[in-house]
Amino acid sequence: MHAHRLDRSMHRLMTDLFGPLSLHRFGHSHDEDETTDEDDVLEQFRKQAKAVHEEVVHDHDVSCVEFLGSTGSGKTSLVERLVERAPPEETIGAIVGDVAGDDDARRLEAHGVEVVNVNTGKECHLDGSLVADAVAEFDLASLDRLYVENVGNMVCPADFPLGAQARVLVVSTTEGDDVVRKHPLLFQACDVAVVNKADIADAVGADIDQMRDDVAEIAPEMPVFETNARDGGGIDALAAHLTERQHAHPH
Repeated sequence: MHAHRLDRSMHRLMTDLFGPLSLHRFGHSHDEDETTDEDDVLEQFRKQAKAVHEEVVHDHDVSCVEFLGSTGSGKTSLVERLVERAPPEETIGAIVGDVAGDDDARRLEAHGVEVVNVNTGKECHLDGSLVADAVAEFDLASLDRLYVENVGNMVCPADFPLGAQARVLVVSTTEGDDVVRKHPLLFQACDVAVVNKADIADAVGADIDQMRDDVAEIAPEMPVFETNARDGGGIDALAAHLTERQHAHPH
């Protein structure tokens, strides 16, 4: 299969939708009018994400999971291991977001996954509109599962849901055991936490128990999984949890 590619600038999209908003100040308003404009923008993207959810999950019964985290945390490797464990009859698609390039998309394509690669240019996250455009590239009637890999970033995606059933936040021990408490908003915006590269925690001086404690304090109900995506450690437990969430989701 060959990866589709969508190259779009969110600056152009938001300008088209909302006029000459001061996009370089997005998220840093200093007056009431700017705050209202930004709230309107966020609300528009949330409506688009809800529409994606209805179309993918409810209309076509496709399980949809989003992966978030820093560049290098292991998001693509986790998806690869999940794909390898999928039943042979399961048809899987993936939307891969990156600022530039198609390296991650090609990795998933090599596993027989139909991939739409989305390059965001200067933007640091996917949004509901970009995902809606990518979803339109698939034959949803033939899909069983859709993975969405967000752009590597631990800040911007917090305010931009994409319509998935579950948002899985991946951090790695190589980022330091303070990575959780440095990014509380993103953890609170997600459903599942994965501490990847758990096998080298001692070597990089990371305390996984501390990371777990920080998750418990910031997002008390969030399940935490320890994985080694390179060798597949912990992936079976994560896969089982995602399947349970899929079956528990109301239709």
